Amino acid sequence: MTTVGLLYPGHSAEDDYPRIAVLLDSDVRLPVFHTDIGEDAHREDALIEMGAPARLAAGIEELRLAGAESLVWACTSGSFIRGWDGAQEQIRELAQTAGLPASSTSFAFVHAARALGVERVAVAATYPDDVTASFEEFLEQAGLDVTGARASGVVTAAEVGTWGREQVLDLARAGDVPRAEAVLMPDTALHTVAHLAELEAALGKPVLTANQVTVWEGLRLAERKVWAERTGVLFARPEDRIVAE
Repeated sequence: MTTVGLLYPGHSAEDDYPRIAVLLDSDVRLPVFHTDIGEDAHREDALIEMGAPARLAAGIEELRLAGAESLVWACTSGSFIRGWDGAQEQIRELAQTAGLPASSTSFAFVHAARALGVERVAVAATYPDDVTASFEEFLEQAGLDVTGARASGVVTAAEVGTWGREQVLDLARAGDVPRAEAVLMPDTALHTVAHLAELEAALGKPVLTANQVTVWEGLRLAERKVWAERTGVLFARPEDRIVAE
């Protein structure tokens, strides 16, 4: 049994995690520990406060007692908003406090793109323009070429959590551009796990979503490989992966 502990802000799309555990169909546990979201707003000051050390540390002891072998701060905007160096410092503090290998969803996107061998990515975001631009900058600092970005202007995670299948598919299509080798959908408040296979079929290329890459990152840190094609190309065996040219 491999246990990945997830620190998740508030309540929006955390039911994606038991759903992906079922799809993985393996001896993997994904316990979710909720952190205090503070003000629910996709705004720089609110996002920085949401990822403050004291807020994250509050859930760590319970996570350790659950037998977690790795932990991931399951929040994209609450990590990349600090910039590359600030996001690295955030996970260093998490790792030191928990005594476990740690990461965040922002770095999960970078590592997942590298694992697939893609360099050109498009962003399909629920965020306002300025927050989306901060994510683009983060990706570019990681060496990825952001070929296009779509910002939806949604201010709260609560609203994002109400989006259904059609809205998710429409966002992915709107964010895609021909040159992109993969499309990134960076919001852990967005329900995507049930639509992973359909998203990739619709776009004809890998689609990396926040809750998907968060789980993959936790397993990577725990040095555990799981193959499950229903959870997207990212979880397919390397010989079965198809990446857009």
